[in-house]
Amino acid sequence: MGPGAAGAWLRTPLAPGEVITAQSGAFERDPQESSTTDEELSRAGSPGSRGGGSTTPDYGEKRLPQALIIGVKKGGTRALLEAIRAHPDVRAVGTEPHFFDRNYEKGLEWYRNVMPKTLDGQITMEKTPSYFVTNEAPRRIHSMAKDTKLIVVVRNPVTRAISDYTQTLSKKPEIPTFEVLAFKNRTLGLIDASWSAIRIGIYALHLENWLQYFPLSQILFVSGERLITDPAGEMAKVQDFLGLKRIVTEKHFYFNKTKGFPCLKKPEDSSAPRCLGKSKGRTHPQIDPDVIHRLRKFYKPFNVMFYQMTGQDFQWEQEESDK
Repeated sequence: MGPGAAGAWLRTPLAPGEVITAQSGAFERDPQESSTTDEELSRAGSPGSRGGGSTTPDYGEKRLPQALIIGVKKGGTRALLEAIRAHPDVRAVGTEPHFFDRNYEKGLEWYRNVMPKTLDGQITMEKTPSYFVTNEAPRRIHSMAKDTKLIVVVRNPVTRAISDYTQTLSKKPEIPTFEVLAFKNRTLGLIDASWSAIRIGIYALHLENWLQYFPLSQILFVSGERLITDPAGEMAKVQDFLGLKRIVTEKHFYFNKTKGFPCLKKPEDSSAPRCLGKSKGRTHPQIDPDVIHRLRKFYKPFNVMFYQMTGQDFQWEQEESDK
């Protein structure tokens, strides 16, 4: 499929059992996505706040970010941010600024002020996973700096959707079941592609928007699965992409069997490794296998299109056939 094909595919009527529905309007804002308050952001931009490698003294100057982690929600963006912050040449905002989706009217000076101070040669970064699915974000980022480097952490869209639902469920236990929300019509097998938990995982659709403004060479796609199974390998790619020396290596990671994913430690430090908080690694609810099967079938053409667009095979279908 050529450019525009993902969008056209969503608008094309299909045979019963495979039909999807999608809203063509702007992506809905998901209130469950971690929002950052003005107070948190002013703290993030205040002197003495921890912006990244804690070895950097509080001098230097605040700069607009040269690299952004733009997605995806529930893909592993927090793990990636914490790992890259271990690099002495990276300074990053700990909170999500949401500048290019929710706070754009505040202007670039506000955005710059949220950033930590950096020295010459250090990279300023931030992560806001909702940028990837925000229609205006590519144009806005391009107008800030067209050479901005973009990082997208992607994972199997089926497990991503379940993880997204699990997060919402932990905050709103009264919501309907995953099965109810995932279908427009369960009998006909009509997947509701307007539900944000499902729509975020149609990566090819969102990527088309970014490729109108940025060349593929400026976008790095990180495997959320490999970030867990081989964090050092994925971090090597990230450091190469950012033009950094490979300082974050195997020595920085320790696998936590209880949580089921790696934790970060400083190689020279004997203190306990830093693991992600209790909101990470939640146990997913049991989902009807038929629903999983239908979702896999729904995502497959989009995944194939995404592999073709990026030149990377994330092997999500292979992973599923192994189960």
